[in-house]
Amino acid sequence: MSDKRASAATGNVTVRLGYVGLGNIGGPMAGRLAKWDGGLTVFDLSDEAVGKVVDQGATAASSLADLAARSDIIGICVLDDEQVRTVVAGDDGLLSGAAPGTIITVHSTISPQTAVDLAATCAEHDVTLLDAPISGGAAGAEQGRLAIMVGGDRASYETLKEPFGLVAGMLVHAGDDVGAGTKMKLARNLLHFISFTAAAEASKLAEAAGISITKLGKVVRHTDAITGGAGSIILRDTTAPIEPDDFWYDVLRPVRTLGEKDLSLALELGRELDVDLPLGDIALRDFATGLGVPHREGEKR
Repeated sequence: MSDKRASAATGNVTVRLGYVGLGNIGGPMAGRLAKWDGGLTVFDLSDEAVGKVVDQGATAASSLADLAARSDIIGICVLDDEQVRTVVAGDDGLLSGAAPGTIITVHSTISPQTAVDLAATCAEHDVTLLDAPISGGAAGAEQGRLAIMVGGDRASYETLKEPFGLVAGMLVHAGDDVGAGTKMKLARNLLHFISFTAAAEASKLAEAAGISITKLGKVVRHTDAITGGAGSIILRDTTAPIEPDDFWYDVLRPVRTLGEKDLSLALELGRELDVDLPLGDIALRDFATGLGVPHREGEKR
């Protein structure tokens, strides 16, 4: 482990932080990181965005190379793959100023392969790049409650724990391979945005039935805060079918029974009201298998 990484792992507050990209999420993250005793240097093309974080205690860099020269751990939160490539490896990018042992964490949601490719480029300079996408949005950034999913070697991940404690309510080591964090984020957001589509479908049914969509939304948010929503059934370490003698079988089988009953009733109402519910049809079809408790031959449905 380099001297930089060793000092960070032991909680040496002289470790210096850097941050690139001060938008809706990056700005609040940087604002919280500005409280780090080792200091924070920031860079953004918007002077206004830089000024807000400087007012909170950060120092402005004159360029990406300047920021890299002043930083041991650098976070990046920009728009897309192309911008991440430019920031890291473009002309006058971070690699033009980063010393050996520097750690770069990419918080933008990019292709896992982009992270792998950039990590290889960084390794040629003895710089470590970790993909570290975030979940929790601007509100989570403001409150310091983000989930950060890190892909890369465990030792480098360990160096992030103390400084990132300022911005994250949950820091997860997604895997030893760069790209693992992004793969976890993509799986998480698959659930997120499919559920948005499902919410739209449920709203159509409620509207056709003469139910207030606004009040439905309040009920959903209230009960999801209690039950945990869709994430509450992600309980096991495999998606394989559950054997009847497994602990989880008796836990999830009643969930299957209840879910199939309620889905069937909702679909019946949809037919009565002439509302197309394609996600509901798919959910009923795949619900039992997805839970890991498919119907067995001769079992009453």
